[in-house]
Amino acid sequence: MRIAVIGAGGVGGYFGARLAAAGNEVTFVARGRHLEAIRRSGLLVHSPLGALRTSPDSVVSSISELGPTDLVLVAVKLWDTEAVAGQLRSSAAHKAPVLSLQNGVHKDAVLRGSLTDEQVLGGVCFISAFIEEPGVVRHNGALQRVVLGPYGSGSATTGRDVLAAFRDAGIDAEASDDIERVIWEKFVFLVGLSATTATVRRPIGVVRADERSRRLLYDVMAETVAVAQASGVRLDSGFAQDRLDFCDTLPADMTSSMHNDLEKGNRLELPWLSGGVADLADRLGVPAPRNRTVADILAPYVLGRPADS
Repeated sequence: MRIAVIGAGGVGGYFGARLAAAGNEVTFVARGRHLEAIRRSGLLVHSPLGALRTSPDSVVSSISELGPTDLVLVAVKLWDTEAVAGQLRSSAAHKAPVLSLQNGVHKDAVLRGSLTDEQVLGGVCFISAFIEEPGVVRHNGALQRVVLGPYGSGSATTGRDVLAAFRDAGIDAEASDDIERVIWEKFVFLVGLSATTATVRRPIGVVRADERSRRLLYDVMAETVAVAQASGVRLDSGFAQDRLDFCDTLPADMTSSMHNDLEKGNRLELPWLSGGVADLADRLGVPAPRNRTVADILAPYVLGRPADS
């Protein structure tokens, strides 16, 4: 397949390199020092499953440089989703199916606002990977799972082809006939992990060990479950407790990308995580005071570390 990967960070870089190693024609869209490093030496991926290196000519700086494409993987930060959708619409890849591996529940709605429902595949990934330095991605652990599914019957055949490509590349991939529920299931955990590790500014082990921050973790996830249910998503009322139990199995030093971004002074995905939950809750008439408080506490840092006044 001819695959365009928009965003060559941890997620896009890892899955794109794995797909390229399986013989697919993969083109990354990257920028800045990461782009320059890939152009010099290719993208290097360190992984317990084996190191990978892509070709230096496998990267471009803009969506407008893409040629005809069989599949587009979107792996940019959430604030770039709308711009990516608009650029795809006017590019040579405008007819290709699009699979977003981004976090959150807003991303596919944004894509479907600019593209056709048949074009957009629902998807979610489970992996720990990050840019270690320009041109280098580090994959932690062996987890590299993707779940995908169509939103409409017209994309069912495309979904099967994409699933086969992932599996042929050695990626743990599966199909779902209720992809929206799967996306929300990950979202519940992600909102809880990001909200608490960022506000406490410590890894999950510290959060879960203290009675009050543990309660905050549960409440944030329970509010997210309630918003999912009010949105028509079939989540069990006990799902927040299930995710709290899951948090007890995680390494104590595990944290969230939002906590890492906060520590580095980077822009935060907060408006699409706890902020997004609170906004959806307001529209649906569902109380979400804990998520609103998290969004308020972290508001000064949304665009990066604020200057001292």
